[in-house]
Amino acid sequence: MTRKAHILLVDDDPAENLILRSLIRKVTSIEIELHYCQTMESALAHLRSGEPVSMILMDNRLQPQADFRETVPALRRHGYIGPVGVISASLADPYFQKLEEYGADFRIDKAEIDPTAIDFILREYLPPA
Repeated sequence: MTRKAHILLVDDDPAENLILRSLIRKVTSIEIELHYCQTMESALAHLRSGEPVSMILMDNRLQPQADFRETVPALRRHGYIGPVGVISASLADPYFQKLEEYGADFRIDKAEIDPTAIDFILREYLPPA
């Protein structure tokens, strides 16, 4: 039986949803169901809905919040304890070095996201079947 992961993508750019969907179709080691929210409010509503969430991929800059230093702690305050990855077009800002202080588990440059990276992240951060 194939393992299943529920990934919640939180990104205000709908194109990122389409890009990630096309990439996850190429991951064969695990069945992935992608859920998508454009705002922090809709992401929190998704978490409250009781839908399963194995991992959250959070865009670094999500308006009106400044960056992950505001959004990830909000996820944690609302009780989400699973892995949170911050995705960004640039990881150059020094605050990325203090990722764990804000409750995030990992970071990845959007340009580095491919089926191999997705497979690695899932194997690294999800519990074994």
